[in-house]
Amino acid sequence: MSGAWFRDLAESGRLPLFWFFIGVVCGFLFIRLSVRMIRAKVRWWPGNVNPSGLHIHHVVFGVVFMLVGGVAGLLIPNEELFWSSVVAFVFGVGAALVLDEFALILHLDDVYWQERGRTSIDAVFVAVAVTGMLVLGLRPVILEGLTGIGGVLLGAFHLGLAVITVLKGKIWTGLVGLFVPVLLYVGAIRLARPSSPWSRWRYARPDLRARSKLERATWREQRLRNPMIRAKVRLQDLVAGRHDLPPS
Repeated sequence: MSGAWFRDLAESGRLPLFWFFIGVVCGFLFIRLSVRMIRAKVRWWPGNVNPSGLHIHHVVFGVVFMLVGGVAGLLIPNEELFWSSVVAFVFGVGAALVLDEFALILHLDDVYWQERGRTSIDAVFVAVAVTGMLVLGLRPVILEGLTGIGGVLLGAFHLGLAVITVLKGKIWTGLVGLFVPVLLYVGAIRLARPSSPWSRWRYARPDLRARSKLERATWREQRLRNPMIRAKVRLQDLVAGRHDLPPS
């Protein structure tokens, strides 16, 4: 079964994408193991890279890996599946190192072990989810049927639903919905999260209907979504370590 699956990946041209996916997963797991060992002050584990007292974050190494893998990928012919897969793996490792410090890039501050540092974990999870769906052969609905005007309009319609869903604060629903379009219809119709831009625009108006929607959205956030968020945080702490340092 696995052999047939790999043959299908090779024949469809998705084998390099598969190895990119593996590179992202392996790179993320390794770097998180490394930083947790450093944080725990394990003496036999190599520490931070500090030449002449300058701390070099692993995002720097990630950029180098991505540059090497990206340029090599442009040079290698498409029919060279083995080497294309090798450089895709290298690119994936580099992408993992960069995304693992996405919060540092976003805030221009070393927030790695702070609560704001969870943005990096979210970025990695998004990359893994999207790449995993692509490896499985799923295609974003906005790319389907773009040969005719009808297909273009349908793709634009689904993209609009995805934007509305994201503005309602449902990032994962909008993301997965690009591959499973029924989720876009559900996400675009249902109530927005109370902290979302859509809620601030639509539910803050001084009328009874808007206040009712805000109350229902707040109830759902507290009773249904918050337990899911706490479960996600526990999973993140298990995989990536606790983000509990106070802001600097």
